[in-house]
Amino acid sequence: MVSARKSSWLILPLGIGILFLILWIWVIPYRLAQAGPLSIHDIQGAGHLSPYAGQVVNGVQGIVTAQRSNGFYFQEPNPDSDEATSEGIFVYLGMRPSLQVGDLISVTGLVEEDDPFSLSPGSLSLTRISSTIIQVQLLSSGLALPAPVLVGLGGRIPPDQVIEDDADSGDVENSGIFDPATDGLDFYESLEGMLVKVNNAVAVSGTSQEGLIAIVGDGGALAGSRTARGGLVVQADDFNPERLILEDAIVFAEPRVNVGAGFNGVITGIVDYNLGDFKLFNTQPLPPLSASGVVSETAADGLPDQLSLATFNTENLDPTDSSGKFAELALQIVHHLKSPDILALQEIQDNNGSFNDAVVTATLTYSNLIAAIQDAGGPLYNFRDITPLDGQDGGQVGGNIRVGLLFRPDRGLAFVDRPGGDAITPVTATMGASGVQLSISPGRVDPGNPAFVDSRKPLAGEFTFNGHKLIVIASHFNSKTDDSPLFGRYQPPLQPSQAKRIQQAAIVNAFVRHILSLDANANVIVLGDLNDFPFSSSLEVLKGGDLYNLLEILAMNEQYSYVFNGNSQAVDHILVSAHLLQRVAGVDIVHVNAEFAEANRPTDHAPLLARFRLVEQWQRLYLPLLSR
Repeated sequence: MVSARKSSWLILPLGIGILFLILWIWVIPYRLAQAGPLSIHDIQGAGHLSPYAGQVVNGVQGIVTAQRSNGFYFQEPNPDSDEATSEGIFVYLGMRPSLQVGDLISVTGLVEEDDPFSLSPGSLSLTRISSTIIQVQLLSSGLALPAPVLVGLGGRIPPDQVIEDDADSGDVENSGIFDPATDGLDFYESLEGMLVKVNNAVAVSGTSQEGLIAIVGDGGALAGSRTARGGLVVQADDFNPERLILEDAIVFAEPRVNVGAGFNGVITGIVDYNLGDFKLFNTQPLPPLSASGVVSETAADGLPDQLSLATFNTENLDPTDSSGKFAELALQIVHHLKSPDILALQEIQDNNGSFNDAVVTATLTYSNLIAAIQDAGGPLYNFRDITPLDGQDGGQVGGNIRVGLLFRPDRGLAFVDRPGGDAITPVTATMGASGVQLSISPGRVDPGNPAFVDSRKPLAGEFTFNGHKLIVIASHFNSKTDDSPLFGRYQPPLQPSQAKRIQQAAIVNAFVRHILSLDANANVIVLGDLNDFPFSSSLEVLKGGDLYNLLEILAMNEQYSYVFNGNSQAVDHILVSAHLLQRVAGVDIVHVNAEFAEANRPTDHAPLLARFRLVEQWQRLYLPLLSR
């Protein structure tokens, strides 16, 4: 039997708990909501974070401008005069609303700062009103929508150089000056959730598989440095904040376009943010298109006595890919690259691709590509690679990605095979009877170094051509996957991946420097997808006063082999030693992939080609006579 004293002790905490629950459910939200009627621009504030984040706001009025499957956007009908405060906001319901565009509504709910794509580290948060304690009241219907803000000539001009330059602590959400007039990050934040329009946009990327197209307005009139083919060139001090990413999140099925395609008219949509970039969700069908005119380039013909060499990222090539991908790559190699003497390939996968088992050899991948090259009218290539240890070289799980070398023996080019190469044995350079030589060929450069953990190991091979010896080092440095986005909260963007690339560059440079210490006139070539820009720290370390980047011979508007979110950038490189630099006959980035719609290309990189004069003057005079 429970005594009366014990019963009172049980009832008291229960009563307090019920009282607190009532306060939590009704009184606290009610008091927060009664702080006073707020407008959307009050909630958005002049910054990246709402001053009302974590609070319930009551009776916020606006006109529904667009609907999505999980909520809707609505916009203030009576905007303030401050361009720094957005007049639009997203309301998250978790379901499609039973509202119509043009409805005037009143919303009560919790203000949140949310990253709906939290898998993108370092992204900005999105200010929204959430489904917590939410009430939506229809006030009237059929209203005209707020006039879209014109982004471009005659309206608000986006910054064309600075993304963000005044974040005191590196975190723009908690420090710095909010300056939409000069900082691209702040400019688009000030339009978050609002209706905007862009006139006569031009594509600066091809359409991605997800339907994304990077654009700039006004035919590119206000854009920064353009490529010769209509893209936007990345430079050390300019990562092109003027571009927007067009996404079909509201009106579906964006067209398949290439760089330079024009949208002849007005694109109207909502400014949103996800996966590290500001997006324009068009709310109306897109205007008519004009074709870009971009076509696949073809390299110039070389002379018979010149050695041609190229680097080409084949984007996870393996035998499970369609025969069409092999055929397209082969066509580009034969007809657009003119069948180079040496091909350094990246992203070659094992014989069953991403199927995660004990298979690590890639003989079938190579043989399929070699056969496709012959089918395209090209020569018979040989290949060399080193089979990696299972699951140790990064890339797609199960793919056992690696770098490899193709070469043409029909041109007098010979690969110098020296046994002993395997996944863990490092190659060294020594002086032999015929000059500097590799201890093993092919061989891996310092494969056990921690810098190459979960990353591709450089592959060194020794060649002879017309009496000249070459040492070729094919590389594929650590990717930028873990870096924070250009339009993220951390400014300048965090680049944890760069430290590893710098270490890898230093290792390759040390190997090259040792070769040159044995023979200052050695012909050394380092090439591949180095996942960094010509002006980056890793490329400076790789050059180190010993190597010269042939990319820098090209005009600035030609220096790109890859297009990422509308930024045309150079990540593929060919570097040579001083002796070989004097024998360069030509350099060309052959633009055949990066600028095209993703569905229309076999890989996302353009190949880089170089030609070298490796025939002495007496040979140049007498070889034609001997060949008669």
